[in-house]
Amino acid sequence: MVSYYRRYTGSLCFCPQIKNINKKYNYKNLTYMIHYQVHRLTAGLLVSIFFYIGTTSCSEDPELPSTVTTDDGNITINIPEGGFQTPRCKVLSILPSISGNNQYNMQWSIGDSVISTQEELEFIALDPGKYSITLKVINEERKASTLNFPITVNQEETTYSPYITSVPEYKPAPGQFINELPKYEIGDTQSTMNRKALESIGYNTRILISLGGYGGYVICGFDHTIVNVPGKYDFKVLGNAFYANSNPNPNAPEEGGSCEPGIVMVAYDRNKNGIADDDEWYELAGSEYNKEETIKNYKITYYRPDEGHEPVEAPEDEQFWNIDAEYILWTDNQQQGGYIYKNRYHKQEYYPLWIEDAEMEFEGTLLPQNAKDESGIGKYWVLYAYPWGYADNGLNKEDTSNFKIEWAVDKQGNPVHLPGVDFIKIYTGVNQYCGWLGETSTEVMGINDLHLLNQ
Repeated sequence: MVSYYRRYTGSLCFCPQIKNINKKYNYKNLTYMIHYQVHRLTAGLLVSIFFYIGTTSCSEDPELPSTVTTDDGNITINIPEGGFQTPRCKVLSILPSISGNNQYNMQWSIGDSVISTQEELEFIALDPGKYSITLKVINEERKASTLNFPITVNQEETTYSPYITSVPEYKPAPGQFINELPKYEIGDTQSTMNRKALESIGYNTRILISLGGYGGYVICGFDHTIVNVPGKYDFKVLGNAFYANSNPNPNAPEEGGSCEPGIVMVAYDRNKNGIADDDEWYELAGSEYNKEETIKNYKITYYRPDEGHEPVEAPEDEQFWNIDAEYILWTDNQQQGGYIYKNRYHKQEYYPLWIEDAEMEFEGTLLPQNAKDESGIGKYWVLYAYPWGYADNGLNKEDTSNFKIEWAVDKQGNPVHLPGVDFIKIYTGVNQYCGWLGETSTEVMGINDLHLLNQ
């Protein structure tokens, strides 16, 4: 058994290859995934049991006891009527009740395989089935007691969608496609624009939305928990990246063209309140996360143009595209500043018109700039793809648009192990301007749960 320590509550995830598994079956047919954390129980600790059961019917089992208790009577698991039941792709959390002054080591197992050594068990499964769980408790005197109980995973009553089913928030930074993708109309509010974003990228509709300049974001939700399957890609983010066909640099990498990398964050709704709380977000550490050029805790502020703002003439060599050289001011916490220029190809307002505040501030990780003027005279800009881990960074048909939940890290860069994710946030990760192409802005047109799609 390979064990490791981690800061956050662990979890257990199974992908059985057979169904209706119980303790009488051969467990060689069971493929399981393990996430866990070692907890040391302190003296006098008394914790209550929490379990989260989705909307599923419970069939009564007369053989199931109402509780299972260790030999010394200090550790008890209350069994709900009908036994522990949960729909697939939903996390079931089980926390034993502990009393007395002893300290214990905990081992959760299926058959002969130890699957967790944490205090609280978090269980999630991709497929329906019945799982026999054993909790082995070892006290300070090395005396062991065992508790046995089943977990039943049911097929969901309403078939899950493998696509986005909600957009809790769409908040782009200023940019040349803002108020157009999706279209703002007079009177639209934040709620209206959230709905329009969902109509564009939800349910496999595949209509692009733009996140604008650095920091602009969209938060997407799902009708189930996307399961973290170790070693496998868990979801795909669809964008509009493409590679250049006529790069004037013959020695340039093929993976270059229009690659506008967006940083991806994930949240597991641990407290089951139906929203992504601030302390539940974790960044997926892509290929550039640990690079020296990458800036953590970057902050940028955009300022709405004054009502009486008059366009400022651009330098002569930019006048064929730049019709306002001081359109939207930005400043950052790196003592830098500049403008989002107004492009003659997009003449609508660039500041989100449903946002009432005169300033917009965004914070996150700033990726190194990935654009290069391969013509040398501002005519042919190429944005090169990073190796992995960013949205709108690679072709939709390639693995570069796929993501693993196991890439999650906390604010200090420590790995975080989640049973799955309920929300995904994407924000533009680069602050750069590419001449007549305009600002680099991540575009999104969908997210796919690769497990539900069997991909």
